[in-house]
Amino acid sequence: MREHGFKADSLLIKGARVIDPLSRLDAEWDLLLREGRIAELAPKHRIRGAAEETFDARGLVLAPGFIDMHVHLREPGQSQKETIATGTAAAAAGGFTSVCCMPNTSPVIDSQEWVRWLQQPERGARVNVFPIAAATMQSQGEALTDFPALKRAGAVGISDDGRPLLDGKLMRQALQLSSRLKLTVIQHAEDTRMTVSGSMHEGATSFRLGLRGMPGAAESAMVERDVKLAHSSGGHLHIAHLSTADALSFVRRAKRAKARVTCEVTPHHFTLTDQDIGDYDTNCKMNPPLRSAADREAILAGLADGSIDAIATDHAPHAAQEKQMEFERAPFGVTGLETALGLAISELHGKHQVPLIRIVELFTLGPARVLKLNGRGTLVPGNQADLTIFDPKRRWTFEAAASLSKSRNTPFDGWRLTGRLAMTMVSGRIVHYAL
Repeated sequence: MREHGFKADSLLIKGARVIDPLSRLDAEWDLLLREGRIAELAPKHRIRGAAEETFDARGLVLAPGFIDMHVHLREPGQSQKETIATGTAAAAAGGFTSVCCMPNTSPVIDSQEWVRWLQQPERGARVNVFPIAAATMQSQGEALTDFPALKRAGAVGISDDGRPLLDGKLMRQALQLSSRLKLTVIQHAEDTRMTVSGSMHEGATSFRLGLRGMPGAAESAMVERDVKLAHSSGGHLHIAHLSTADALSFVRRAKRAKARVTCEVTPHHFTLTDQDIGDYDTNCKMNPPLRSAADREAILAGLADGSIDAIATDHAPHAAQEKQMEFERAPFGVTGLETALGLAISELHGKHQVPLIRIVELFTLGPARVLKLNGRGTLVPGNQADLTIFDPKRRWTFEAAASLSKSRNTPFDGWRLTGRLAMTMVSGRIVHYAL
């Protein structure tokens, strides 16, 4: 049972606190797996089938497999930072059974060939990998890619992540086309004309540090424009790593108007603020940048009240030497796959009383619905047995040196967290065991 890759023809998981947001189930139930799928789910001691193996999960939470819809695996072309093999190993260690990888690689994922390449067994993925393909050729913002071909190859979304679609006409075309194909357009909401040479949030802290700031209006103005385009075009717009109160207010308005608009937030944005940069800590440099305390409070409210659809890590690994330079020259990005669960339970559940079922929803059903990953994010019998099992009360310390990622650029090294992964299963196969 403790070896990675273990898979029995049948397994009975007994006595877990089973949380399934789709059915609103939150109770002690048993789960029977057979041939890599969920065979039966029933109250304690009422499973009818037999199993070769039994796992006692008393005291643990059993949830649908977590989905991270925003990850940078850095392949092809940047394997000194991360590979599909190392990134998905870190994902499994964080409780994620599926990751959606962004296209800003070298070369850019803008063709069927590269979308298929990401999914080849030779890449050594430990969890499911769903590609997000580029919205424009080479992500240059000039000509749309072949959306139908990319979808046929396996792309589950379209984005020029890191390079926003600034051209409103092109964005409208992308939304109209994606609407017909039932694809989601994911926008990095930043008016880059307002953030030139910026390296952190514009505010009192940037003034004190003498750094050029990135105004929150650069995000909210882009969100305001794009939600209008989504409403008029009928396309599905998803705002990646939303970070400001004003941008969230536009998303709320769009949802009330029944526009197809969704959004995600990251653990670092609901945990930290721009003041945590301290004395130029480059492990706190990311884009969008850490925002004000008021922005963080708005995000916490949105996570609790349902305005925000998903938690995504924006796992962005960098080689050590890249972050060991002046703040303004260091690249944007932090790792996050192995700390997301602990931060969510510690910050959202422990400090802000967000129910566990809501947290599980943000990691499972929410991202599955955004990207239309049918059969993922729930515990419906017949589905693939992608499962995340964790101890919501266990205290532990995250040590970056022990990370399975190739990179260590995290602001959470040494943090004491509550909520520890116990086991990650993909199609009934144990891919990480931490007990």
